[in-house]
Amino acid sequence: MNVRRCVLRLSGLVCVLCALFVSIAVASADKTNEEKVAQFFDSTDSHTNNWAVLVCTSRFWFNYRHIANTLSMYRTVKRLGIPDSHIILMLADDVACNPRNSYPAAVYDHPRKTTDLYGDNVEVDYRGYEVTVENFIRLLTGRVPTDTPRNKRLLTDDKSNVFIYMTGHGGEDFLKFQDSEEINSYDIADAFEQMREKQRYREILFVIDTCQANTMYSKFYSPNILSIGSSRKGENSYSHFHDYDLGVSVIDRFTYYNLEFFESVDMSTKQTMEELVSTYNTTLIGSHPGIRTDLFARKLSETYLTDFFGAVQNIELTTDIFPIGQPETAKKH
Repeated sequence: MNVRRCVLRLSGLVCVLCALFVSIAVASADKTNEEKVAQFFDSTDSHTNNWAVLVCTSRFWFNYRHIANTLSMYRTVKRLGIPDSHIILMLADDVACNPRNSYPAAVYDHPRKTTDLYGDNVEVDYRGYEVTVENFIRLLTGRVPTDTPRNKRLLTDDKSNVFIYMTGHGGEDFLKFQDSEEINSYDIADAFEQMREKQRYREILFVIDTCQANTMYSKFYSPNILSIGSSRKGENSYSHFHDYDLGVSVIDRFTYYNLEFFESVDMSTKQTMEELVSTYNTTLIGSHPGIRTDLFARKLSETYLTDFFGAVQNIELTTDIFPIGQPETAKKH
């Protein structure tokens, strides 16, 4: 009789232990699923949106090429999927309506004039004398007046990749705005740091086409910034394609050869930043482009062009039910 009681007690104890182990396993599975859900919605590593800030800092007819540089880049990022709502376009002059323009309301980047860059679908957000150093820094840092319309705001967050392109006349550590003021490399570096502190970007791609362009990113110190410039310290950045009908050069070499590469790229491309920079030919460009990667966490070979130049998100469709609040061992339907 005593043996029978001992067996029953041991059986009861085994059942209790089994139930305990099962409950621990279920709780562990639930916790794993909760962590998955939290990671899906709250991951700080996720990338959800792209923005482009395209800046021409030059005015006057003889700087036609700088406007064409910027409009060509605008056309490219729109073609690759970034909508106007996520593009800030700053043009310091309106050459399309200049009395010297033999082709009114049109801007071209090639003497053959195959593509009108201005066309019917260009949204200029900052125009003429609105393009100032102050407005540019306020745009980046978000310190704009409360009555500033949405199209003049950079509404980024910590999941935004931001492409910033600048072109104009410059020199060692400075870029001219409107031929009346300058922005220097320290100004941009500090603006980027404010963006980091305010969680206004995930990654930044900074591209600049001007004389001694590589000096403009030399003072950057904030993380996750990839920088590309058209020329070394002491070098000029040269124009390309002189149009004798217009009497001016219509594009710069560095920008032209970047755009030539992008013409073979579409929204679904898997080409990387490494493939882009590997095409830079110093003989054709006439200067030595620079690439600064020490602040950037990823390898260029692992950074897709569309991470900055497009707005395509990969969507994976499945018939499986995500087991929210269920053990991982739950059957899939």
